[in-house]
Amino acid sequence: QKPKGLQTGRPGAVPGQWAQPMSRHIWAVAQPGRPHETGSSPSWPAPTVGSHEHVARRCIAQASTSPSAGVGKHHRLELRAGEGQVIILETGEIGRQAKGAIMATHGETVIYTTACCDDKPTGDGNFVPLTVNYAERFSASGRTSSGFIKRDGRTRDSEVLISRLVDRPLRPLFQKGWANETQVLQWVLSYDDVHLPEPLAITAASAALLVSEIPFQKAVAGVRVGWIDGAPLVNPTVQQMKTSTLDLVLAGTRDAVLMVEGYCQLLTDEQMMQCVTVGSQVVASMCEQMEAWVKGGAGQPKNMRQLVLLPEGLEQRVEGLVSAQLQEVYSRATTKDERSVAEGAAAGRALSTLVKGTVTANDVLVAFKSVQSEAMRRVVLDKGTRIDGRGLTDIRPIRSRANLLPRTHGSCLFTRGETQAIVVATLGGKADALKIDSMRNVAGTEVEEPFYLQYFFPPSSVGETGRVGMPGRRELGHGELAQRALAPIIPTGSDFPYTIRVESTITESNGSSSMATVCGGCLAMLDAGVPLVRPVAGVAMGLILDQATGKWVVLSDILGTEDALGDMDFKVAGDDCGRLTAFQMDIKVEGITLDIMTQALAQARKGREHVLGEMAKCSPAPRQILSPSAPRVIRIPVAVAQRAAVVGPSGRTVRQIREISGATAINISDEGVLEINAPGEASAQKAQELVDLLLNPPAKGRIFRGACVIGVQAFGVFVNIGPGCEGLVHVSELDTQMLADASSFVKVGESIDVMVLDNTQGKLALSRRSVLLSDSGQPTVPITAASRRAAAAALAAAAGPQGDLMQRSTGGGTNSRR
Repeated sequence: QKPKGLQTGRPGAVPGQWAQPMSRHIWAVAQPGRPHETGSSPSWPAPTVGSHEHVARRCIAQASTSPSAGVGKHHRLELRAGEGQVIILETGEIGRQAKGAIMATHGETVIYTTACCDDKPTGDGNFVPLTVNYAERFSASGRTSSGFIKRDGRTRDSEVLISRLVDRPLRPLFQKGWANETQVLQWVLSYDDVHLPEPLAITAASAALLVSEIPFQKAVAGVRVGWIDGAPLVNPTVQQMKTSTLDLVLAGTRDAVLMVEGYCQLLTDEQMMQCVTVGSQVVASMCEQMEAWVKGGAGQPKNMRQLVLLPEGLEQRVEGLVSAQLQEVYSRATTKDERSVAEGAAAGRALSTLVKGTVTANDVLVAFKSVQSEAMRRVVLDKGTRIDGRGLTDIRPIRSRANLLPRTHGSCLFTRGETQAIVVATLGGKADALKIDSMRNVAGTEVEEPFYLQYFFPPSSVGETGRVGMPGRRELGHGELAQRALAPIIPTGSDFPYTIRVESTITESNGSSSMATVCGGCLAMLDAGVPLVRPVAGVAMGLILDQATGKWVVLSDILGTEDALGDMDFKVAGDDCGRLTAFQMDIKVEGITLDIMTQALAQARKGREHVLGEMAKCSPAPRQILSPSAPRVIRIPVAVAQRAAVVGPSGRTVRQIREISGATAINISDEGVLEINAPGEASAQKAQELVDLLLNPPAKGRIFRGACVIGVQAFGVFVNIGPGCEGLVHVSELDTQMLADASSFVKVGESIDVMVLDNTQGKLALSRRSVLLSDSGQPTVPITAASRRAAAAALAAAAGPQGDLMQRSTGGGTNSRR
């Protein structure tokens, strides 16, 4: 490390300056008056012990003896990733001070990945302290953020989700006992809008760990698989994914699958397994190529000196003390609280007996967890029963209740065993859509999501205290899974022109709260009146695998303990006809076979059928109509020539429509669709009527009540029957009696009832007289031109010289103004 007080390129705290770096992480000190050549070994007098120069030389000496000192050799691998796909991995040129650094290139998409670790262990060896941070730079696609803050920095939700996607297949493959803080950093530096970065990020992270000294055991590779034209396609392009009904990301080793995450448009189990099979074959080939490359000189010797291992024989001693007690507890039906009390008593017994000498309490607790897992496994594998008394394929009791909250648009309380969620559906207009800005968008645009789900997991759901506020990685991941599971059943915008926001608050948690969110979200949307394509449900599958004998069983609807102590968490969502919408599999062992996945999918289908049957018993049932408190959204197509009439000068007309009707918003899209958002049915209908007035001429005989007088002349009055829609009531049509001057009869701002007499060339002729006759039950015969001329002449004769003026102002009786 550079000594404190000395700065690169500037005078330090002692005479001299820091010159250019000699190598990767050492600096040369140039003394005044002493010639120095970079990289040479000057014969300087020995510095004073403790001086800055002495510290600098000591740093140089330490760096020169480290395994990673000096400029590394450049290594390059052209990785074959399926038919016609080539990924380039490079190391040794960039990021040489990191423990491992990889530049991964696929087409013109480039990801820079580093792997580093602390020098000393920080954990107890029971959990890998791994952090993955993935970031997408706007500059990668030649863009700058459209937001106010232009600097890339704050992690976006999509980046957190990809970080989780990278983390999950890496975690099981660290050497047991590795407890050094480990960090994998990734930046997308170039994006070609052709090759998607997620599978490349998985492969690059694995390669960075492989070439480093960090004890990472096997190569991991990632691929994306689509379902296009009835067949699987590995690593499809962005354009091809637009026609794919499947988005599957798969990661694994040369031997087995480690992670699967996918979303699809109601594909079958068989189609999904076909895609997994094809993807796993490509992954196996990629892993073999990567491991051969590392063994050929690209990698460093692994650091096996700092593993945190338990004292020899401790696990056997803990097993002898508490294994029988734990197996007895796990062999009978118990609740979560009852098991916690029994497990605490067993742990206390082990601690009081074994903590002595060099054996610490932490050592005993780590060994206890291993014994606890083995006890649970023995009960499941040998007796075929589970810790809560259920059989291997049994689903916990289910209760559901819709219309839980009176003022929400749709709500549901869903309970499965000791897992419970309150799910709320909220409807809105286009302005309420989720807007996403990323490097993948076209410059200056934002992607709008009309359906999105937000998941909340407060610490109280497991009886604990903890941090609340911004969502954590787990909350974002669970919410994304539930959202993608429900997305295929959301109606199109033409069928249901609403933005749909679903909130899930977990009130109790003991396994599979994300799948409870799927079930509750489906019922809440039905309660809000959303016409779903079909109902879906989700269930989580577990695995107990004896690696020594190869014996395994799949568990349906796993508990939290079965998730923590088991080997797999496989969440599957879909309908009761064997069609899938989403699935996510995490493995805690080195991998599972395709046979295990096939069995898990078959059990999951039966589990979904049962869950959907229980959801159909929801009481009270979902209303399946719009709530009275829900907003109303109406969409009307508008021709290009009519848009200006609707908007009005400087938006005046559309503002008047909002003010008169009470509508929340009225917008016209680039596609020519006018959307009315109103707080209720009455205001929405009023706004629609006013818009219809502008788009379609009012029919003859239609009556408008309370039309506002906006102008008065001697020959008649101008009336506004709606924003941007005005007409003339001739003086002869103001009353059943002939009037000489309209200004003496009505004033500006007063309201009158009028009937449409004519609408030629967009000019409205209106009549108050016809409304009066209609209201009194008399026929509304319009005044003819001859009658008008005769009445005008009679009035002129009676008025004397004033009549000529009146006759001229009325057009000489010809009604030309009208």
